[in-house]
Amino acid sequence: MRPLALFLLGLFALAQGVSFPKSTLYVEGGGKRYPLRVEVADTPERQAQGLMFRKALGEDEGMVFLFPAPTAGGFWMKNTLIPLSIAFFDRQGVILRILDMEPCKADPCPVYYPGVVYQGALEVNRGWFARRGLTPGARVGGEALKLWPR
Repeated sequence: MRPLALFLLGLFALAQGVSFPKSTLYVEGGGKRYPLRVEVADTPERQAQGLMFRKALGEDEGMVFLFPAPTAGGFWMKNTLIPLSIAFFDRQGVILRILDMEPCKADPCPVYYPGVVYQGALEVNRGWFARRGLTPGARVGGEALKLWPR
C-alpha cells in the first residue's frame, strides 16, 4: 500500500478505536529462545495503526504484522514516537532482514524497504535483536503465528 493510504487507514483506525489481539511468540537464534509478548496486526486497519502514538514499549514486547500473501512493501514511522527495530520474515518464520527505524519528526517520512519479499514483520524496541545477537537466519515462532490470515 502507498504510505498515504496507510496513513489515512491509520487515522480511520484511531477514530474507530482499533484493538489488537494479544499473543506470544519467540525468536530463536544462536541456540537460545527469546520470548515476547506481542500485539497482532493481522488486518489492514491494524497494520495501518501499528505502534502509532505509543509512548513506550516494554523490553520484551512488540507487534507482529502478518500478511495473507508475500509482499515487498515498506514500513514508515509516521506518528511513531519510539525508535524501533523490525525483522522481516517468511511464512516459515525465517528472518530475512533486520532494520532499525527512527521516529519521523517531519514530513515526508522515509519509508524503510527491506529489499526482500516477506510475509511477516516483527517490531520491537530498537536494538532488541542486536542485544541478543540475533541476525538474519534466526527464526520466529509461537502462538501468534496461528493467527496468520489465510
